[in-house]
Amino acid sequence: MAQILCIETGTDVCSVGIARDGELISLRESDEGRDHARKVALFVDELLRETGIAPDRLDAVAVGRGPGSYTGLRIGVSFAKGLCYGLGIPLVAVGSLDALAEVAREDHRAGILSVDDWDRAVLCPMVDARRMEVYAQLFDSSGSPLSDVSAEVVDSGSFAAFRSADRPFVIFGSGARKCVDLLPGAQFVEVAPSARGLARMAQEAFIAGRTEDVAYFEPFYLKDFVVTASRKKIF
Repeated sequence: MAQILCIETGTDVCSVGIARDGELISLRESDEGRDHARKVALFVDELLRETGIAPDRLDAVAVGRGPGSYTGLRIGVSFAKGLCYGLGIPLVAVGSLDALAEVAREDHRAGILSVDDWDRAVLCPMVDARRMEVYAQLFDSSGSPLSDVSAEVVDSGSFAAFRSADRPFVIFGSGARKCVDLLPGAQFVEVAPSARGLARMAQEAFIAGRTEDVAYFEPFYLKDFVVTASRKKIF
């Protein structure tokens, strides 16, 4: 019986859950943003108390590996690595867009998300990368990837090969709403990043031994972090 702590902090959503054998048993989330460093530790403490699971009874820690917010990813990955190092347990990384697609699939199975002709749908999770750029990847309705992860400056020609009148093209995530008017025929649905999207894939990776080197693992940023000078005059 594997008990895995799941952490997703790559967007404004700070989400932490505990999964047992791939099924989520407890979850804490906040979409207030910019407070992940404090909330992730608080949520972990609350979940362990709520479930009665001692830290040394965790079998692994799973973390959303990105792409996403540079700061958010650093916070989640650093916290996960610290726990793994201190407890002597493995680190599992799950692609954040894979996990977001998994949340959409779970919501559809639960009847929360309604999409006609779901079995033929193309799922396009998007994470906001500022201005009209998004991090995106395409999946079929079973969760199998149809494309690689990309940083896409969205215009009317984006994803053209996968958009057709006879197949739903479903967009969701923190970068999707701003793209609706630019992608004719796309169906926007509300799906937010969540640690629950990590649970099943983290279990599969753990069982298969697909774990990360705790010392050297880095988030998948996709783009280099750029530091800009502040325009405010301090002196």
